[in-house]
Amino acid sequence: MTDALVTYDRGDDGVAVLTLADPPANTYSYDMMKQLDGFVLEARMDDDVHVLILTGAGGKFFSAGADIKMLATAGRRFKYYFCLHANETLNRLEQTPKLVIAALNGHCVGGGLEVAMAADLRIARKAAGKIGLPEVSLGVLPGTGGTQRLPRLVGKARAFELMATGHLMEFEEALALGLVNEVIEADTPEAFLERVRERARAFAPPASASKVVGFIKRAVQSGAESAFGEALALERELQQQLFESQDAREGVAAYLEKRPPAFKGR
Repeated sequence: MTDALVTYDRGDDGVAVLTLADPPANTYSYDMMKQLDGFVLEARMDDDVHVLILTGAGGKFFSAGADIKMLATAGRRFKYYFCLHANETLNRLEQTPKLVIAALNGHCVGGGLEVAMAADLRIARKAAGKIGLPEVSLGVLPGTGGTQRLPRLVGKARAFELMATGHLMEFEEALALGLVNEVIEADTPEAFLERVRERARAFAPPASASKVVGFIKRAVQSGAESAFGEALALERELQQQLFESQDAREGVAAYLEKRPPAFKGR
């Protein structure tokens, strides 16, 4: 039986934590990606999970990307399907209409950054490591979505420069580029994760209408890849569904009654 390479902690606060659990570097293999894929689907189908946090085990790495030793001995066919499945897994994460926060508790490089870029928000622990796509130094390109997601986050010219040079940067530089959303000071990895979880709870009921957040994600992710008219049509359809939702009724009622809303994510 395959060891647990990803752990899934479903809390009672609407937040679930997915941990890449192969320390010290949390490099991913085909087995790890299969486990991650399964948990993404589990969380997607669970109405009581409203926000996902993705992090790495230990305090040194979020993830250093794909297992290079594995790839060095793998055949051509395996490598192709390994990359294909990794892309499919991250696409599934990106298309799941629930907020995903990557908690960067350590170095986030290569395929590790490609995993993090499939999240909606990236929050990093101050001075915990470096971030970047150094694949060029191995004679390969970022092949798990890096060449496509990085330009969409920081712009084409800067993304090309970062990938062509393999530049590794501090989290503060990544923050200035818009690659990281927030940098948090925390004495320990555990304290950092708890602070990220506090951020996550703000997007879960009763504080937030998490269904709306998920629909905003759908509109942004799908709309960005569509023609403008098609994207507006998607927005209208999603809005109509929300008009009929329990949280929309609660939000309007709370506004009229001048009280804080108590959302349920329904």
